[in-house]
Amino acid sequence: MGLTPRQAEILDYIKDYSREQGYAPTLQEIGARFDLSSVATVHKHVGQLVSKGYLRRDRPNASRDLEIIDLDAKPVAVVMVPILGTVAAGYPIEALEDREEIALPEEWLGKGRTYALRVRGDSMIEEQIRDGDTVVVEAREVARNGETVIALVDGDSVTVKQYYRDGAVIRLQPANPDFQVMEFPEDRVRVQGVVVGVLRRF
Repeated sequence: MGLTPRQAEILDYIKDYSREQGYAPTLQEIGARFDLSSVATVHKHVGQLVSKGYLRRDRPNASRDLEIIDLDAKPVAVVMVPILGTVAAGYPIEALEDREEIALPEEWLGKGRTYALRVRGDSMIEEQIRDGDTVVVEAREVARNGETVIALVDGDSVTVKQYYRDGAVIRLQPANPDFQVMEFPEDRVRVQGVVVGVLRRF
């Protein structure tokens, strides 16, 4: 909605004040800036800015309760991604296909199909992947050395580890000195995806 010249001036003042001070001015400070002796008049102008969607009151009845709404900000696109089960950050365990989904920002998605897995174990803590986290995975069958992958071992167990290939040997490297490196002939390991994000609840 359009603004009157005075409303536009007040909005610009609130923006500048908030940028410099880190918080919004009071109604009295707005009135002093524009030589408005009546707080009721200031309240009316501010109320119009709120009703038109330029401001919001984040703490009603507080003296500094105004918050600027960024009208230029683009809404974050959200995509539902399936949680396919649990993956071991330790020794391989069976991954179960649950029927759950999680909402993720679209920018988190990989180039291919994306899915999520819950993590069990602490073998990847130095890569900031901890027990109880959820990893976001881009489905891929090829990985570069050093990437954190979801690896299917012997066709029936899955683990999350750093991936290294040395000739015909695949090394699955933990990121925790308490866990041993696992090495397999290449025909026993199949890359199922590369980790592109980690979610954690606090």
